[in-house]
Amino acid sequence: MEIPPAEKSEPLIAAAAAANAAAQAHDLEIKDAQLIFNSAWHALESSIGRPNLRFPKEIILLGGAPGSGKGTNTDFILKARGLTCQPIVISTLLDSPEAKRIKDSGGMVGDREVIGLMLRALLQPQYRDGVILDGFPRTKVQVECLKLLVQHIQSLRTEFYNTPLGMHFRQTTIHIMVLFVDEKTSVDRQLKRGREIVAHNAEVRRTGVGELQEERPTDYDTALAQRRYRVFKEQTWDALQSLKESFHYHFINAQGSVSEVEQNILEELQYQSTLELDPRTHDILRVIPVASEIIIHARQEMVKRLDAYAVEHADFFARVVTFIDKKIVPIVIRHAISGFAQVNTEDPLLDDPLSLAMLIDIFSERGFHAVVDLHRIEIPEKFDLTTGLIKSRIKKVYRIQIRFQGSEIRHG
Repeated sequence: MEIPPAEKSEPLIAAAAAANAAAQAHDLEIKDAQLIFNSAWHALESSIGRPNLRFPKEIILLGGAPGSGKGTNTDFILKARGLTCQPIVISTLLDSPEAKRIKDSGGMVGDREVIGLMLRALLQPQYRDGVILDGFPRTKVQVECLKLLVQHIQSLRTEFYNTPLGMHFRQTTIHIMVLFVDEKTSVDRQLKRGREIVAHNAEVRRTGVGELQEERPTDYDTALAQRRYRVFKEQTWDALQSLKESFHYHFINAQGSVSEVEQNILEELQYQSTLELDPRTHDILRVIPVASEIIIHARQEMVKRLDAYAVEHADFFARVVTFIDKKIVPIVIRHAISGFAQVNTEDPLLDDPLSLAMLIDIFSERGFHAVVDLHRIEIPEKFDLTTGLIKSRIKKVYRIQIRFQGSEIRHG
């Protein structure tokens, strides 16, 4: 039976209405963000002056689900980036009684309060070189405010670039570290933290030694811990996803051991590292490959070369191996404690560039780091008494440096 045209169009109308509602909601979020950000920005300009709006060189946004390990991994991230200042923890900025009631119920404080307090915190002098922002952004409005902040920082840099104040307005780098765990892991970790805090506080009260830690209802109640995670998934997750429209980053798997998570963090920092440069500087340097891109398949390529030497240049390859075994390895063995050996040789075998390539690859495959440096020395041979000319020959000396893990000697 043929469906009447009116019935056919109903799903299309519903889909169009939903899309229109989503677009209107997004537009409203952007307008709200502009109002909130502009209000906070103008307040800053009025109170401290535009020339004093000096933001950190590096801002690391640290986010993640409850129990994902933000606090656990903060010190590691600070060390990895060479930062010494403690992070700005958004939740501690919002310590009003009303804000505390909202947080204790598993909810979140409003964007207006977050943006105003965060901008002022970022301007503190101790954060000039870099800072971790723990717990920002958490909403789509905050994401839009972050975009506006980056735009305003860039405008300040452009404005003051060729002035005596230019050195204070550096290119700000945004790094994003988002730790992800599933709901079960999140809830288990929240409740485990609650048990540890209860035990810690009981010991402090008993002995009078140490400081009491904050006891949050969400750390003791399974339902509240679940609600806290779900609030994160419903509100913050989408916001963090939308960050990818403007910033390049990956979510970090935080479900494994501490060492595994740390390795995941390092890999993500390396991925984002090229974003630290001023765009003009980056454009100049981009023709030079990043080391990680070169070394990712370095061992596989080295193995291929060694196999090719053995097949295509078998006799010559054997000569190079014999040279290393007889002339270099005994010296390396004598310097096993120091982890460094240098061999000087005039052996003509090394005059062939292929032999040098083989030598370096052989040592690399065996776990050594080899460097070969050619020194040309002019040696006088004959002196012409009639013309006064000196005839010389060129002496070629190959200096081979071998570095490796030395032996540790126990002292005392």
